[in-house]
Amino acid sequence: MTQLWFETALLPDGWADRVRVTIADGRVASIETGVEPGADAERHAIAIPGLCNVHSHGFQRGMAGLAETRGLPHDDFWSWREVMYRFLDRLEPEDIAAITAQAAVEMMETGYTRLGEFHYLHNAPDGQPYADRAATAAAIVEAARSTGIGLTLMPVFYAHSDFGGVAPTHGQRRFINDLDRFARLVEDSEALLSGDDAIGVAPHSLRAVTPHELKHLTALRPHAPLHIHAAEQVKEVAASVMALGARPVEWLLANADVNGRWCLVHSTHLTDAETDALAKSGAVAGLCPVTEGNLGDGIFPAIRYLAAGGRIATGTDSNIQIDPAAELRALEYSQRLAHQARGLLATEETPSVGGRLFRAAGEGGAQALGATFGIAEGNAADIVALDANHPALIGRKGDTLLDGWIFGANRPAVDSVWRAGRQVVRGGSHVARDAVAAGYRKTLAKLLA
Repeated sequence: MTQLWFETALLPDGWADRVRVTIADGRVASIETGVEPGADAERHAIAIPGLCNVHSHGFQRGMAGLAETRGLPHDDFWSWREVMYRFLDRLEPEDIAAITAQAAVEMMETGYTRLGEFHYLHNAPDGQPYADRAATAAAIVEAARSTGIGLTLMPVFYAHSDFGGVAPTHGQRRFINDLDRFARLVEDSEALLSGDDAIGVAPHSLRAVTPHELKHLTALRPHAPLHIHAAEQVKEVAASVMALGARPVEWLLANADVNGRWCLVHSTHLTDAETDALAKSGAVAGLCPVTEGNLGDGIFPAIRYLAAGGRIATGTDSNIQIDPAAELRALEYSQRLAHQARGLLATEETPSVGGRLFRAAGEGGAQALGATFGIAEGNAADIVALDANHPALIGRKGDTLLDGWIFGANRPAVDSVWRAGRQVVRGGSHVARDAVAAGYRKTLAKLLA
């Protein structure tokens, strides 16, 4: 049994003061409000629930900044992708583990407590399967265990380079599977998991998966999370119309029984009709505003989507920067720049932008990863303590704490993190930061030599 006491805490019913949380077997056993700490309780200032990172390619943390030189004649997502292909050419499982562990440390130090790893790097550098089909999945699991982050592993099915079943390119050789081999890969990957880890299925995109293959993939784990890239790029939307007679999200909503187990990642380019229909489907839009801004993808129609009752979550995608506050800030700022106004994602009922976005991303993220959200009895004890002495938080109360954190913190405001009841961040630093950083430095020195 562990007892934590907080001066103030965000609970499912709102903010409460003088909160004592008792943890047993990794879960919240009880919550008392308006109480004193007790002799054995560890004291902290501000508690908020940990967030889910619904979309990450962990290995890409190692290439952050390597694609910031202008490509000629035109630099966009597709030229960035070629840099990514060159970076992954030499990665072995131990390299993937080291880089993903570094990303996980940064996630936890900034307030993420669970990782949804969209894992498509399956094959050896020559494109052949490893003797152990799940060798690279095991590297992801190793990274999660060494850092303590919760894991929803999303093995990715990738078979084609474009709509219509076009053969994969040389740069995609490490991603490729057929349906039978992928089914065995999912089974082997699931066997690696433990505790409250979860498995999902991720058809990469309608570019990489045919309608026939998608039908098989959706039935592979009927109740597991199902994630897919959709409508990230204008070029992708145009190609979908040519090949399928419909835009990607339009086609999915009409043909794939999109429901609450789905997470449509990016969904950047939507018509008004698609926006409303996606909101009504119960699926989650997996938004990665920092990566989408870095790649020049476009701006998600968040105002209309949230007004229609749509569900959102955030992901770090390319891991160019890892910080949930930065993702939520970028989401609101993108709307402000597009509409030349402020406070666009708040409502009359929830006038705090930070408060609305934090709760929405928390609830949507948990749904997308098959997890729980909130400091509540029975939930996983995934708790983040903010530093009350951070300049952006001094004198704030209630949701203005979230606004201060998301919009005003120019350095990390996270003081401590507990994942499944185990403290993994203390004084702003992950308990394994030094060891993980040493492995990361060694790996990058080899890869970039």
